[in-house]
Amino acid sequence: MKIVVSAKGGTPESEVAPRFGRAACFLVFDTESGVWQAVDNASAISAAHGAGIQSAETVCRLGADIVISGHVGPKALTVLAAGGVKIYRGDARTAREAVEAFQRGQLPELKDSDGL
Repeated sequence: MKIVVSAKGGTPESEVAPRFGRAACFLVFDTESGVWQAVDNASAISAAHGAGIQSAETVCRLGADIVISGHVGPKALTVLAAGGVKIYRGDARTAREAVEAFQRGQLPELKDSDGL
């Protein structure tokens, strides 16, 4: 399984980004290998419009099964859902802590962009 965390930086100790589409980086954690990979999100950050959609498309191309983030906008949520990606709220912690909390079943699944 691939878990993607929207992050403020490029390491597992980076904080979870509060806004999915404007995250500096996506941290991909492969549960089978235990390996982390950082993917830069600079092109979406600098976009005047559509950052969430661009970010969601990137995450889908990465083969994500799960996304952990702060707020996810409605357009990004639609793209992720169409790609079969489930979204969980994991803000206010590091990427590593968020993945560990997800694996323990402690993160709420987001069903819409306004909350749970």
